[in-house]
Parts: sequence; C-alpha cells; structure tokens
Amino acid sequence: MAIMEFAFCLTFFWLPLFLGTAVIGFNLVRAVQVTQVCRDAGHMYASGIDFSQSTYQNLFVSLAIGLNMSTNGGNGVEILSTVMYVDSTACTTGGYQADSTHCPNLNKIVFTRRIVIGNSSVHSSNLGNPVPADMDSSGNVSVAGYLTDTGNQVANFSSIIPLSSGQFAYVSELFVSSPDTSWASFLSTPTIAARSIF
Repeated sequence: MAIMEFAFCLTFFWLPLFLGTAVIGFNLVRAVQVTQVCRDAGHMYASGIDFSQSTYQNLFVSLAIGLNMSTNGGNGVEILSTVMYVDSTACTTGGYQADSTHCPNLNKIVFTRRIVIGNSSVHSSNLGNPVPADMDSSGNVSVAGYLTDTGNQVANFSSIIPLSSGQFAYVSELFVSSPDTSWASFLSTPTIAARSIF
C-alpha cells in the first residue's frame, strides 16, 4: 500500500512539480539573457551601428549565442526602429507646408527606420510597422513617407515615452521562442520578449 501511495505521489505531484520548476527556471535564465541582448543591441543601434549591414547582423547573432538565432531565421527576431516626433520644422524642411493637409503626420510620432534581424514570423513589433513601399533596402523610410503617409505612424508610443519637437527614440525589441522548454504538447511554445528604448 505504501508503495502505491509513493508511486501516486511521485507521478501526480512531485514529477510535475519538478518539471514545472525546471521549465520556469530555464525560461527565467533565458529571459535574463534576452533582456541583456535586447539592451546591448539597442545601445549599439542608438550609438550609430548600422545593423542593415551583414557584418553587424552577424555581430548581433554572436551576442545572442544560445538563443538559436541567425540573420534570417532561427527561434528569434530582433526589431530595431527609429521613431521621430514630426513638428512644423520637419514638415517645412521636407518641403511641405506645416499643416495637417499638406503634412498629415504633423504632431505625430512616426517611423523613420526599421531593421529586422532573424525570423520575422516569430513575432511582429508591438509598435506597428512602417509601410514597406516607403522604405529603402537599408530600412530607411523616405522623407515623403514619414511626413505624409499615415501608415508610418507609431501606435501608442506617446503612452510609453512622450517625445516633443526634434526628438528621436531608438527602439530595440527582441522576441525569442523557447521550443526546448515546451515539454507538454498541450501548452503553447513560450515566447520571451524584451524592449529597450534609448
């Protein structure tokens, strides 16, 4: 009888408790790494590193060692964005009258650049996406695009950090799925996310 009680206790209590603790522990370690890599990539991006170049994308992948990332695949995606507050000076400098008719993004926060490294199907940016037709091969949004195309507006950014005239922000978002710590088929694959703004 005692052996049966021990077997039931081990099977239905101790074993799930151990496995759950291990999964949470592994994901906690991975979350710390994701946060650090996201912050490092954002800091480099804000300092002027051009992650549209393959050399720097490879550098990022080497930073993310252990997260199973590659420059165009793997289990994660790094999304780097530059956002700007459009004021009247930006409109007139871009060749548009500073009113909402000629410069529809006046007094709005818009994307001026977007670079994606890794597997873009893992997750999309929580801030939205710039219009692909307005971007060049290096991820820069054209002046006409960010001043006149309302599709380049950033969703709810002012609730995160308010920007004012002439201000930019550099945003790093990292999303990593953890299939190796998803041991139960009825559970979805956990995704770890981090965001840094400079």
